[in-house]
Amino acid sequence: MISTASRPYIDASVPVLREHGLTITTTFYASMFAAHPELKNLFNMGNQVSGVQQQSLASAVFAYAANIGNAAALGPVVSRIVHKHASVGIRADHYPIVGHHLLGAIKTVLGDAATEPLLKAWEEAYTSLARLLIDAEAKMYAEAGVQPGETRPMRVLDVVRESENVIAIRLQPEGGALPPFKAGQYVSVAVDFPDGHRQLRQYSLSDAPGKDSMRISVKREDGGAHPAGEVSTWLHANVKAGDVLQVSHPFGDFLPDTESNEPVVLLSAGIGITPMIAALNRIAMVNPERRVIFAHAARDSAHHAHQLDVAAAQARTPHLHVVAFH
Repeated sequence: MISTASRPYIDASVPVLREHGLTITTTFYASMFAAHPELKNLFNMGNQVSGVQQQSLASAVFAYAANIGNAAALGPVVSRIVHKHASVGIRADHYPIVGHHLLGAIKTVLGDAATEPLLKAWEEAYTSLARLLIDAEAKMYAEAGVQPGETRPMRVLDVVRESENVIAIRLQPEGGALPPFKAGQYVSVAVDFPDGHRQLRQYSLSDAPGKDSMRISVKREDGGAHPAGEVSTWLHANVKAGDVLQVSHPFGDFLPDTESNEPVVLLSAGIGITPMIAALNRIAMVNPERRVIFAHAARDSAHHAHQLDVAAAQARTPHLHVVAFH
């Protein structure tokens, strides 16, 4: 992935990134957004305020440095990143911008320790990773038949309250066929706010493929330790049957086995129930005799979403065993 000359500098960066990674990524985002405020539309700005996104990137950069020669370790992470990038519309021309500000942040934070050979090694490592991601994302866009950032209008068929803080929104395309997807995948929903800024959020598809509509389930994030969810609270307050939402093509590489005859355990907690409900409903549709253990944890019964889905699956699948933890 990188030259033998650069490898020692990357290896030597691992302890430095462990110590200074969060400062580097915080500096990176501040610099990039100051120079390119339009990129805020591609990032979850709630996670920026809470620091989650900075910590996530710091962990990713550290993991990349620590495993740069380990393709088996990096492969699944790269796949997850590619799907997420495709869901928000990352383009090839975004990568030079990110690289410029990431290298600038390393230089700013490390000061004299950021020697020319070290920066050259990181430039080579970043360029190699960027090319890998760009190629994989281009292939994914081509296979999906969409352009980067493309969304399509979908009509809201109904909105159902699933629990104290979760609503299920059923969607149907405004013209054209429903895009294909698999249980476990997600879509991005784009919301344009009155002040002109746009935000994208990813929501797992919470019903089985093979129907003429798709469904997402949205947990309202009320705030507290973290900022209130800008998009989730807007959807809860505003979306009703007949409205039109802008929705991306489905992406995601978390794909539970729904097609085989092997016994399967579907284990979830909180809003994590959504991809498992999609998987359960798919199994009930294509193989109702399969042995399934469905275990879910929720704060209490009032916060336990999709109980009617589980009950309907129980009526169709005689070998389904359900366990709930409150």
